Amino acid sequence: MGSGADQDFQSQREQAHQQQQSHDKKYKLKMLLLIIITNLLTIYIFTAPFYFNLSVYSCTSLLHDLNSTKSQLAPSHSIIAELLQKLSSTNLLSQALLIELTRQHDELSSTNRAHESIKLGYDIDSRIHIPDELMLAIGPHELPLGYSPQMGSDEVYPPVGAGCFKFPEELVQYMTYDIGDQCPIDDVLVQRLMLKGCEPLPRRRCRPKSPANYVEPTTFPDSLWATPPDTSIIWDPYTCKSYRCLIERKNAPGYFDCKNCFDLKGREKSQWLFDDGGLDYGIDHVLNTKPHGTIRIGLDIGGGTATFAARMRERNVTIITSTLNLDGPFNSFIASRGLIPIHVSVAQRLPFFENTLDIVHSIHILSNWIPETMLEFTLYDIYRVLRPGGLFWLDHFFCQGSQLNATYIPMLDRIGFKKLRWNASRKLDRGIHKNEWYFSALLEKPMK
Repeated sequence: MGSGADQDFQSQREQAHQQQQSHDKKYKLKMLLLIIITNLLTIYIFTAPFYFNLSVYSCTSLLHDLNSTKSQLAPSHSIIAELLQKLSSTNLLSQALLIELTRQHDELSSTNRAHESIKLGYDIDSRIHIPDELMLAIGPHELPLGYSPQMGSDEVYPPVGAGCFKFPEELVQYMTYDIGDQCPIDDVLVQRLMLKGCEPLPRRRCRPKSPANYVEPTTFPDSLWATPPDTSIIWDPYTCKSYRCLIERKNAPGYFDCKNCFDLKGREKSQWLFDDGGLDYGIDHVLNTKPHGTIRIGLDIGGGTATFAARMRERNVTIITSTLNLDGPFNSFIASRGLIPIHVSVAQRLPFFENTLDIVHSIHILSNWIPETMLEFTLYDIYRVLRPGGLFWLDHFFCQGSQLNATYIPMLDRIGFKKLRWNASRKLDRGIHKNEWYFSALLEKPMK
């Protein structure tokens, strides 16, 4: 019996031991799995993005900081949105400026290409060769003695009007001739270039045609009021082919520049002799505003056939007359009278040094047909060449009534002239409804 009990006890012990071993294996397996899972989780945490490496406390703190940063960035977002809006407006403005610059570039491209073509020796389309004579005429030329301190250079450019480069084909035509031979009779072309602003023109190495059967001029002072012979000039460029034609043109219909000027026995004979107290000033009245003999030299701008200069010459005053040959030999006629013409347009800078002339006169030429800014430059130039105390006689200036007080009186005041005399009157030949006016003024450049 004892032996059987021992066997049962032994069997129970073995069974319990086996159960214990099985329980231990399961426990160890659980522990192994737990370790593996823990290691895997650790590995994942350390290899994951940065925020997984943070502790719960750190994450909470960072989230708090992040929220605070967002609230601080909110105004910045508004500023950025505003800047983006301004940037968009700026882009639109830039596009508009580019469009405008492109338009201006297209307008100036002809001028620029012409200027470059002159330098390169070809016209805009490379179809017309720029002659060597033109290239020589516009320079540059090296100074024979090298650098000049007075000029600040070792080369010189002959003066040529900037407007010339806008009309390369006409400029080429003007400079196309046989060197040393007779110049083309191209007065009309010359006049057209000058009126377009191509002034001064380049010099040429050719000889102008001389009149056939030329005779000595009438002696002075008879020449002042004598019609010169027809053989004194070249008639080719003009519609009239004789002085008789020019004199009778005053009776012809239509408009002609200075229609009565060539008839020295007509209206010209009485010009500026009488003072009517209004628009017509007399020469003697004007000269008497200054001490006797102090008005000695001057300029008449656009003076036609120089009758003003003739009247002044009779009073021992030397006047240079600027004029163009607008379908008439104005310059030649002036010279035949024994007076001094100068062939320049009203737009050119006056070829006199500052503070030198005693008097400047102009009738009908300085008027509202000249652009306002251009006219102001001209008036300042007149002020420049007059000496202190010099006289500016503005004779029969034409304008609209609305321009008189709004534009021209303020302009003259702005330049600085002192008014010695001023007269204005309606111009009624085309009707009162036109509201057209003349004014005449005797102005003085201040002594100080």
